[in-house]
Amino acid sequence: MKDTQGTDENNSFCGKVNLRQGQNVLIFNVRFVMSSSVTLGPLRAKFLALEQEREQTWTPEALAVNVNQRALLVREHRQTLHAVQKGDRIPRFTLPTVDGGQVSLSNLVANGPVVLVFFRFAGCPACNIALPHYRDTLWPTLMAAGISLLAISPQPVSALSEIVTRHKLPFPVASDTKLELSRALGITYIFDAASCQAATSKGGKSLDINGLDDVWELPKPAVLVVGPEHVIQFADVSPDWMDRTESEQVIAALGLNKGEASHAA
Repeated sequence: MKDTQGTDENNSFCGKVNLRQGQNVLIFNVRFVMSSSVTLGPLRAKFLALEQEREQTWTPEALAVNVNQRALLVREHRQTLHAVQKGDRIPRFTLPTVDGGQVSLSNLVANGPVVLVFFRFAGCPACNIALPHYRDTLWPTLMAAGISLLAISPQPVSALSEIVTRHKLPFPVASDTKLELSRALGITYIFDAASCQAATSKGGKSLDINGLDDVWELPKPAVLVVGPEHVIQFADVSPDWMDRTESEQVIAALGLNKGEASHAA
């Protein structure tokens, strides 16, 4: 699976960079963040294992591009004021789904809350860890409670079918065409110059991952719980795509870890 890295809104922003500059410091910082919590959640543990594998198999230059982009996003996210938050009202949407249909927010919340999982694209290795993890550890609890889950990526539907088939995902997967919903929620990021260069040097095209030509932009992974009035009851945005929302956080936000049978109306 290819992990397309980068993002400047236009390829012309891809300037020359020194991939080694600051490399060791940033790698240490990200590893410290991922491994320093008192209790390492099961999803974070899977990401940490992937991180350690990459340190053994990737070149220092390739590793630096990946880690430096993520570290930059973490730093910038601390100053982000426009990202979606609990209590916000989510805009209405209707999105095409992998199965050839459409899904609307109104239908999703007609009988109770819905869990929205935003991910990057079908070939993203971290997404191929997160989605089957949610399939196994989150979806069964939601299904038993009568709560819907919708996974959303800006990638065109034709490409998204790959990740659905590979992992036999039981929940619907939809395309956020041209990032309209993700942008409205303030959760997108632009590839830095090194990531953009890495993607284009491999023949990558932004059109293939977000439906936009020469716009290297993706959503930060995020999990939202939206109530019947379109009000966000829980929001967790992950600027580092290798450190995402744990299933237990969502289950707790819905009160399902307290023995409640259902949150559906």
